[in-house]
Amino acid sequence: MSNPADLPRLLRFGQFELDLRTAEIYKEGKRLKLQEQPCQVLALLIERPGELVSREELRKKLWPNDTFVDFDHGVNIAINKLRDALGDSPEKPRFIETLPRRGYRFIAPVDAPKTSRDSEPPAQATSSPAGRAGSGSITWRRALLPALLALSLVVVFFSVFRYWRGRSAESSIRSLAVLPFENYSGDPNQEYFVDGMTDELTTNLAKIKSLRVISRTSAMKYKNVRTPLAEIARTLRVDAVVEGSIVLSGEKLRITAQLIDARTDRHLWAEDYNRDLRDVLAVQDEVARRIAQEIKTTLTPEEKAQLTSQRQVNPEAYEAYLRGRYFWNKRTEEAVRKAIPYFEQSMSKDPNYPLAYDGLADCWLSLGWYGYLSPKETFPQAKAAAMRALELDATLGEAHTSLAFANMNYDWDWSAAEREFRKAIELNPNYANAHHWYADYLSAVGRHEQAVTESKRALELDPLSPIINAWLGWRYFFARQYDLAIEQYLKTLEMDPTFVPARLVLGQGYEQKSMPEKAIDELKKAVSLSGGSSLYVSSLAHAYAIAGRRSEAEMLLRQLNERAQNTYVPSFHIAIIFAGLGQKDRALVWLEKGYQERSTWMVWLKVDPRLDVLRSDPRFQDLLRRLGLS
Repeated sequence: MSNPADLPRLLRFGQFELDLRTAEIYKEGKRLKLQEQPCQVLALLIERPGELVSREELRKKLWPNDTFVDFDHGVNIAINKLRDALGDSPEKPRFIETLPRRGYRFIAPVDAPKTSRDSEPPAQATSSPAGRAGSGSITWRRALLPALLALSLVVVFFSVFRYWRGRSAESSIRSLAVLPFENYSGDPNQEYFVDGMTDELTTNLAKIKSLRVISRTSAMKYKNVRTPLAEIARTLRVDAVVEGSIVLSGEKLRITAQLIDARTDRHLWAEDYNRDLRDVLAVQDEVARRIAQEIKTTLTPEEKAQLTSQRQVNPEAYEAYLRGRYFWNKRTEEAVRKAIPYFEQSMSKDPNYPLAYDGLADCWLSLGWYGYLSPKETFPQAKAAAMRALELDATLGEAHTSLAFANMNYDWDWSAAEREFRKAIELNPNYANAHHWYADYLSAVGRHEQAVTESKRALELDPLSPIINAWLGWRYFFARQYDLAIEQYLKTLEMDPTFVPARLVLGQGYEQKSMPEKAIDELKKAVSLSGGSSLYVSSLAHAYAIAGRRSEAEMLLRQLNERAQNTYVPSFHIAIIFAGLGQKDRALVWLEKGYQERSTWMVWLKVDPRLDVLRSDPRFQDLLRRLGLS
C-alpha cells in the first residue's frame, strides 16, 4: 500500500465517497451527518484496504495520551455509528470486518476518482549550485541560527498556550445535556428501561447546582435522530453532552457512558459499568460523580452526600417504576391511567422506594389538573403520595414540587405552596418543572414580572418543551401584554403546529386584542385537535359569545351540560361561557360551584381577563377573599 500522503483526496466505495482532507463521508453527493471521530476511524481503515488495522493503532491515532477514556468503549461506539451510517452489519459486513480482539479491516473495493488535484504535476525540487555554498553561506547560516531559535521558542510558546487554552475550555464546561441512551439489548421492549435510565441520570446530574442540565423533554427530541453534536449543542446551548448505551439481561446490567465536549467533538471520558440491577442507583450516582470530576465542577457537601449513597433497590420495583414513568411522560389520559398500576406495583415490591410514590403523585395531579377526573378524586391522593415520598427522602425536589402544586391548586394554601416550590428549586435548581409550576403560582397571585423570569429559567433548562414555550406566553397574557403573548404562542406553533394548548392560548390572546375571527379560528382548531375537550370547547364558546354569535355559544353550552351528566366537566368552564354571554348572575353561581368542587382553574380568578365583567360584584370579591387572592 502506498503512503497515505500519496493518496488522492477523494476515495469512493459503493455509494459512498470519503474526503480524506476533511474526513467527511458523502452518499450520492449528500454529506452524512456523522461525528468527526467515526469519520477519522474510516479514514484510517480505508487508507489500508484489505489490511488489518489494530485497535492499538486506532488508539494512538485518535485518543491522545492526555485523554482519559475507556478506549474499548470509545472505539466500539465509533465503529457502531460508522456501520449505522453505511448500513453495514458486523455479522455480514460489506465494508468493515471485525477481527475479534485484534482490530478491523476494510474489505470493500476502493476507487480513486480523478480530480484536478490528482493531475497536478509534482513540484520541482530546487537546490543551490555547489559553487554557491562557500564560506559566505556558513556565515549566513550562523546569523540565521538565533532567528530560528527565537522562532522555535515562539512556536513552542503558542503550542503550550493552545494546550492550556484547550484544557481551560474543558474546565469551563458549565452546561450539558444527557442524550437518549441507545438500547443495545436487542429487545425493543426494553426501550422503557433505556429511556428511564436516561431520565434518572439527568435527574442526578441536575442536582449539581453549578451545572445547567437540560431537561429530558428537550433531550428526548434527539432519540433515534442522527444530528451532529455541534448542531445539538447550538440548539440546546450546552457545552458538553453525555452519550451512552445500555444492555439489560435478566438482572445483569451493562451501562456505557461517555462525556464529549460538543464544542470540539473531543471525547473527555468514557467508561463501562457491569453491575447487578439492584445496584443501578449506585451506578447512576457514580456516573454523575465522575462527570462532575471530569468537568472540574466542585460539589457541595450536600451534593456529595446525595451522590455517594450506597442505595439498593428491588429490581422488580425499579423496572415497574421505569415502566410507569415511560407511560406518564406521554401525558395523554390513557397513558397516565396506564402508568398508575406500575407505580403501585413498584410500591408493593419495595414500600420504601420514594420515587414510586412521587410517580404516583404526578399521575393523580395530571388527571386532576387536566379535568379528566374531579379534583376531589385526584388531588388528595396526589398529596398523600407526595408526602409519603418526602417521608422516605426529604431531598426529592420532584416530590416537593408535586406537593407545592397540590397546595396551590387544591388547598389554595399559597404560603405553603411557595415554601415547597422554593425548597424544590433549592434542592434541584435544574428541575425545569419546578420553575414552570412556580411561575404558575406567581402568575396566579399577580407577581407577573417574577412569573416571566421563572418561565424563562424553565425555558433555559427545557428549550424544546412545547408546554414551557407556550406557558411563557401565558405569563404575558395574564400580565395583559397581549402582543408579547401572541408572539410567544406563534413561536411555539413553529415548533409543533399540532400542540393544542398553544392554539388555546393564542385564540385567547387574539380575543383580548379584539380580533374575534382569528380567535375563533384558532380555538376551533384547538377543539378539533383535542377531540372536544371541555377546556377547549368552553373557550371557543366564550369567543363566540364575545363576537356576538350567541346561538353558537349557547349550543356548545348545552353540549357541555349534557356531557356533565356522564363525566366530569369543571364548573369553571361553564362559568366562563356565561361570563362571555353577559349573564353575570349565572356565571357567579357556577364559579361558586367551582369553589365547592375545588376546580383547579379557580386559581386564575384574580388575573383572567375574561372575568373582568364580574370584578366589581361583591360576590366575586368574596370569592377572591375565600381563595386567599384578595
